[in-house]
Amino acid sequence: MDFFEQQDQAHRQSKKLLFLFFLAVIAIVLAVNFSLALVWIWSSGQRFAGLHHYPRGFFFLNTGLTLLFIGGGTVFEMFRLRDGGDAVAEMAGGRLVMPSSQDLQERRLLNIVEEMALASGIACPRVYIMDHEDAINAFAAGYHQNEAVVAVTRGTLSRLSRDELQGVIGHEFSHILNGDMRMNIKLIGVLFGIQMIATFGQELMYWGARFGSSRSRDEKGPSAQMILLVVGGVLFVVGYVGIFFGRLIKSAVSRQREFLADASAVQFTRNPDGIGGALRKIGGLTRTNDCGSRIDNPHAEQFSHMFLGAARPNLLDGLFATHPPLQERLRRVYGKSVEFLDASEIVETDSNAGLPEGMYGFGARNVLSAQAARVAEVRHVSADTGSAAIAFGNHSQSQPQSQPQPGLPAELLNNLREPAGAAALVYALLLDRSEAQGYAAQIQLLQQSAQSQCALATMLQDHVDRLPRSVRLPLLDLAMPALKLLSPEQRGIVLSNVHKLIAADQKMTQAEFVLQTVLERRLGPMAGRAVPIRYTQLTQLKKEAALLLSLVAQTASGKQAADFVARDIFLRAANSMPELGLSAGDMQMMTASAALGTAGAANAAAESPDYFEVKQALDKLNQLAPLAKPFLIRLLLAAAGEQLSIDSADILRCICAAIDAPIPDKVAASYSVYSIT
Repeated sequence: MDFFEQQDQAHRQSKKLLFLFFLAVIAIVLAVNFSLALVWIWSSGQRFAGLHHYPRGFFFLNTGLTLLFIGGGTVFEMFRLRDGGDAVAEMAGGRLVMPSSQDLQERRLLNIVEEMALASGIACPRVYIMDHEDAINAFAAGYHQNEAVVAVTRGTLSRLSRDELQGVIGHEFSHILNGDMRMNIKLIGVLFGIQMIATFGQELMYWGARFGSSRSRDEKGPSAQMILLVVGGVLFVVGYVGIFFGRLIKSAVSRQREFLADASAVQFTRNPDGIGGALRKIGGLTRTNDCGSRIDNPHAEQFSHMFLGAARPNLLDGLFATHPPLQERLRRVYGKSVEFLDASEIVETDSNAGLPEGMYGFGARNVLSAQAARVAEVRHVSADTGSAAIAFGNHSQSQPQSQPQPGLPAELLNNLREPAGAAALVYALLLDRSEAQGYAAQIQLLQQSAQSQCALATMLQDHVDRLPRSVRLPLLDLAMPALKLLSPEQRGIVLSNVHKLIAADQKMTQAEFVLQTVLERRLGPMAGRAVPIRYTQLTQLKKEAALLLSLVAQTASGKQAADFVARDIFLRAANSMPELGLSAGDMQMMTASAALGTAGAANAAAESPDYFEVKQALDKLNQLAPLAKPFLIRLLLAAAGEQLSIDSADILRCICAAIDAPIPDKVAASYSVYSIT
């Protein structure tokens, strides 16, 4: 699935949505003026034939009030949704699931979301549960992947198996990666603004019905009460004409996206029975309540285009349905027609309780692996108490594991799921005992800036230092939901302390740069905002591309390699993309002294870049159009080589985070499968 292409289409559809919104507004303004003109003729007792005289400013006032209601309603709703995914989830009746939750079903859900986030290389989204919804449904919402949320109904947790739940989460992650969420929230605001006309019409009818007529029998023409009722009825009808076209726009936007998300879920899990089983159970539950994905929340109609399945029964199939027919979706998943499944609530059995949660990768659980796991006597690890095997490797090539993997220390795992502990983990990842003087300076800074977390950070550092280096960035990903529970002020303090810890020894290593870049993109004040597109082709940012290519080439060559090795790697990768026109003269060596930004760097290489320049280059490259970013990633992968070192994987993961791109399978495959217990 080409997520960059889908992001580009989502961007284009956003423009199309804006254009259609303006057309709808013009149509509503004309309809309001025409309808009120007829009402004026009727109320004044004039004949409908010939020209008529209207009060001065009659049409101007009608137009102004119509635009005020539409625009005001849209602005009001967009303001109400300013918190993005969290606001949508709360309006839908969702309850935030704390990362430290030990509830059996909630822990399983959190583990699956963590797996998907680690495999795709994006920030782990917050998770909500709609406790009062017994149907099978879910949605993803947010303005940006760094502040996305995933919400599921209680019925989704109680009626689906782990593989089926994994398929549902994979479907929602597709919406996050494809850039659908921002467009969906815009659509909510647009439709609410159009609906304001109908709402105002309802209010006029209410007041017209509440108050009786005060006119005498000698007066001619309709009463004020009748005028209110008629005007209200006209506005109500006109307003729902706008909603009619809004539903048409919504269905046209969302239906094809659902097919794509279903296909992505299969790609993520390598298991069509995941999302396929969930859809089959929605069909089975529909036999009971007419809509197996029904949402009873008052905002269900408003959010209907965001859900996995139809939130309301479709009164009009085909053109106006927000979702494709279940049978058609299932045909595309399985390649044939299949029957619906029973969707009764699942009761956990002892035979399932002993399986390590997620140790089989994405959707790869099978009978032989389950038997091997039981023979290995892993029954002491409950599938529902928070054990999760995180597939840091290639999610599209997951293989069953016959033996459980070593786990993260419980103390480390428990702390990274609490805000204070997650912040301490960030500090622990930066503490470096290799240089006594620099380490002492770091500890002193922590005691001054984060005294309450200093002892915890040093304790966590003992655990971190014993783990493989390949686990460090995934650890940060796991801690992200807890870090996002911090207030904006607290996040600012954490980022400030990160900067101080890095500067304590007067140098910046590549590992520190990677950590700081990921943190700033995901926790900084601009983390939840979409970056405007300013460049359509990579050739417009040739210098910035050359700088990143130089960095990746030198990383791939190794610290001890001579400069000509990195230069050969640079040229070989540059030749894979001749349209950029890169030559040996574009190579910029990232020497150790250059990374320090000291006077020694100037003596070593006057033209040497530092990590500040790399950051500026990343900021510009993030403004590339979605279809241009794959060319950059392809160029960097060519330099990284066939077998990625952990340093190369980390810098590529960092670059992908900085430019809001999912990590390639090749990068994901370089991280080992490591279970969390």
